[in-house]
Amino acid sequence: MLPTPSTSHVDFDRVYEPAEDSFLLLDTLSSAAEVSFLQKRFGLGSGWPNNGPKHSSPLIVEVGTGSGVVLAFITAHAQTLFGRSDILSLGIDINHYACRASIQTVEKACQNIADSLQAGSGSMDTGLLLASIDGDLTSAIRSGVVDVLIFNPPYVPTCNAPAASASYEANEDKQTDLDADSDLLSLSYAGGVDGMEVTNTLLKQLPSVLDTHRGVAYLLLCKQNKPEMVAQRIRQWGSQWTVDVWGRSGKQGGWEKLQILRIFRGT
Repeated sequence: MLPTPSTSHVDFDRVYEPAEDSFLLLDTLSSAAEVSFLQKRFGLGSGWPNNGPKHSSPLIVEVGTGSGVVLAFITAHAQTLFGRSDILSLGIDINHYACRASIQTVEKACQNIADSLQAGSGSMDTGLLLASIDGDLTSAIRSGVVDVLIFNPPYVPTCNAPAASASYEANEDKQTDLDADSDLLSLSYAGGVDGMEVTNTLLKQLPSVLDTHRGVAYLLLCKQNKPEMVAQRIRQWGSQWTVDVWGRSGKQGGWEKLQILRIFRGT
């Protein structure tokens, strides 16, 4: 079992704390079946794609990094997960405090790998974190460059999703009151009608930001998001799209039953 990155440095009054949804992503991405899928798709010996650069470094983007635990896990364990250590990772979050925390989480996780090498307990290189940027979903990403996109969205059904402007107002360092902190945290869980308002926006962006040959997305949903209906909508994008329910929560996280959709072009 791969170690989970430490988040002991994170201020959880302002940043989403890793919970069952975060750990489901880690378990799914590191499962034997998923590692096999990723290595066949991105491994140096895969020959994939047939009509593109075989060995270009994969770009891994996590939208909504929160503490950075998922991004750090992928970056630190690149060799194990992808069969190669030259992956490039990029984090995006609308919460500036989450961006800062993610950088620290990734750096600590990669340093722990380096320390283990010095101690003679392994021979594994890590990926490279490009940046953790303050942004709204994939608006800062150029079309067709993302190889793996991971999104643990604000999926809790609420009367409405908080406006993105709430982040910019609460991100000001001078605002330290409880209301500002509450606004920041609400951006991480409040999903609006059916918990899908933010996710629907991301889904509209997904076909354009994913690499057309090898791009794959992992989208976490809860039962109230109606994941089977979401999967059916994606299949209606065209016959080239494949969507599978690839990770499930075996336990109830409060009222939420969690699932992960794996979305990609091809079979």
